[in-house]
Amino acid sequence: MNNHMLIRFPNVSSNVSVARIAAATFASFKEFSISDIEEIKVAVSEAVSNAVLHAYPDCYGMIEVIMEDHDEGIQITVKDSGKGIEDIDKARQPGFTTMPEHMGLGFTFMESFMDELHVESQPGSGTTVRMVKKV
Repeated sequence: MNNHMLIRFPNVSSNVSVARIAAATFASFKEFSISDIEEIKVAVSEAVSNAVLHAYPDCYGMIEVIMEDHDEGIQITVKDSGKGIEDIDKARQPGFTTMPEHMGLGFTFMESFMDELHVESQPGSGTTVRMVKKV
């Protein structure tokens, strides 16, 4: 059985750093370079930040981060049960944001720093972001 970890926490902004540190620690048991681990930390931070900011804009909600060890690397999944994304293709465009005070580069960073990025979402049912980083 390969190692895996699940952390579940409320949509509080300070939990972004908790998820980031947990992902870096989990990844450190693989043969990733320091640069790879930094990229994983940024991608996880962006995915969790998106859930904190957008999934539950005016209410309490839970976020899950699932980390899985695979032979070729790791898979990290960030899930929420929030409002969902109406147009995933549009949301993944560099610079697209629904909050003008933000840069709209979260998905761009995730896609740039990870080897695979899969986004599933249903309005009213939440979003799942699955990222793979290969050694």
